[in-house]
Amino acid sequence: MEYSEYVRHDALGLARLVAERQIQPSELLALARGRLDEVNPSLNAVIRRMDTIADARAAEQVDGAFAGVPFLIKDLFQDYAGVPSSNGNAALKRTGDTPQAHAEITRRFIASGVNIFGKTNTPEFGSKGVTEPQAFGATRNPWNTSHTPGGSSGGSAAAVAAGVVPMAGANDGGGSIRIPAACCGLFGLKPGRARVPGGPARSDLMHGAAVDHVVTRSVRDSAAMLDAVAGYEQGAIVRLTEPESGYLAGLDTPPPKLRIGVLDTSPLGIPLHEQAHAALDTTTRLLESLGHGVERAAPAIDGLQLGRDFLSMWFVQMAMQVDAVRARTGAAADEFELDTRAMAHVGRAFSATEYVTAFERWRGYRHALAEFHAEYDLLLTPTLANPPSRIGESATPRWQQIALRPLLSLPSGRVLIRSGIVDQIARDNLKHVPFTQLANLTGVPAMSVPLHMTPDGLPMGSQFVGAPSSEALLLRLGAQLEEAAPWFQRLPTIDNR
Repeated sequence: MEYSEYVRHDALGLARLVAERQIQPSELLALARGRLDEVNPSLNAVIRRMDTIADARAAEQVDGAFAGVPFLIKDLFQDYAGVPSSNGNAALKRTGDTPQAHAEITRRFIASGVNIFGKTNTPEFGSKGVTEPQAFGATRNPWNTSHTPGGSSGGSAAAVAAGVVPMAGANDGGGSIRIPAACCGLFGLKPGRARVPGGPARSDLMHGAAVDHVVTRSVRDSAAMLDAVAGYEQGAIVRLTEPESGYLAGLDTPPPKLRIGVLDTSPLGIPLHEQAHAALDTTTRLLESLGHGVERAAPAIDGLQLGRDFLSMWFVQMAMQVDAVRARTGAAADEFELDTRAMAHVGRAFSATEYVTAFERWRGYRHALAEFHAEYDLLLTPTLANPPSRIGESATPRWQQIALRPLLSLPSGRVLIRSGIVDQIARDNLKHVPFTQLANLTGVPAMSVPLHMTPDGLPMGSQFVGAPSSEALLLRLGAQLEEAAPWFQRLPTIDNR
C-alpha cells in the first residue's frame, strides 16, 4: 500500500483491510511512521516515540474493532505502563516519571485493537487552549504552521489532520477535544460525565468535568471508539446505560427533525470574529436544508460568572498538580511555567468555602441548561470565537510576566484574587474559546463538527451541546452532516508560512 491509499481510509476502513488480510499491521505501522517522520519536524505533534512497544504489538494476533490500526495517545492522563508521562512539564520530562500501570482509558484503547506508537504534545498540565509548552515547544497547525492547532489535545489533532493516524487519544476538561478539532478540521466528541472511564488514578477528575475520548477524521470512528471505551469502571460513582444497539450501529438511523437553539454572541460579551458568524451561517443553512428547525435561543446563564467558576476550579486543580509533582520529583519553581505557577498560587488562596460556593453554582448551570433542553434538542454555538490564533499570540505579555513575579513570592495569592486578576484571566484566556466550558461544568456531551473554512484556509468548527446521555443523538446528527457536507477527503498541504 502507498501512503496515498492509506490516508484515504478511516480507522475502521484500515481495520477492515487488516481483517481481510489485504495488509499487515506492520505495514500500516510503517506507513504511519513514515508520515510522522515527514511532518513532525514541521508540526512537533509527537513528543515521545514508542517504537519497540509498537513493533511487538504489530507482531501479535490482536482482536478488536480497530485491530492493527496505528494510534497515538495524549501525553496527559492517558498513562501507558512503563512509558514516561510528562504532561507538558519540564520536571516530569527531566525525571522521566513512569507510571507502573495503564490508565483505564489506555487499557480500553488497547483492547480496541489499536497499535500505540507514540505520545502527543500537550500544554503544561493541559492548562491552555493552545499547545505551546516550554518543555517541548509549540505544536503547529497542519493547515498553516504559523497558527495553533488548539489545545490541550493539539498534538493529537495536528497528527490526525496531517494524516499520520486517522484518530488519536484526546481529553477534554474545558474544551480540549472540541477546540483542537475545530482548529484542525476534525470531528471531536466530548462524552458526558462518567460515560468514559477516568481511573484508576483520576476517576471523576474535576468532579467529572474532564473526560477522555478521541479526535477523528470520520464520525463513525468516533462512534466505534465510544463503543469500545464507554462503560462502567470499578469505583465510579454512577453507572450509565448504553444504547442497546451501540453508537456505531445507531448511525444507520438518521436523527429525527430537531429543534436547535443558536447562541451567536459570546458569553463573555466580547464581539465574535466575522468568521465565527460565517461558520454559524454555514451550519445553520445546512441544518435547515436537512429539515431541522433553527432559531436564536440560549440558556439563561451568566457567561462571565460561569467563566470565573470554571477558572476557580481550574486554578485549584493546577495547585494540586504542581504540589504533587514537587512532592514526587523535588522540582524547583522554575521547572513550572510562570502562568502555571500563577494559576497554582491563586488556587491555593481559595478557601474551602469559596471553592464549594463556586461548585454549588454548577448546579444552577445544570438547571438552566436542562430548562433550555426542555424546549430545544440541541444548542448550537461556534466552537471558536476567532480563527485559530498565531503561534505565540496567546502568550502572557512581557509586562504581565514582570508584574507577576514579585506577587508569586507573597505567602498568599489573596492579593491576586483581590486585584481582579481572575476576571481578567477569564476574559483573556477564554475570549477565544468562551463556548466550550458550559458542557464540562454541566456534564453533558458536546461535539465540534468541521463545516467551515475561512478565506485564509483555516478550519472553523461548529459546536452542538446536547442534553445528558445524548451522545447517540449527537453522533447521528454528526453522521448526517458529514454525509451532506463531506470533509474526510479535505486534507491540508503542510507549509511553513
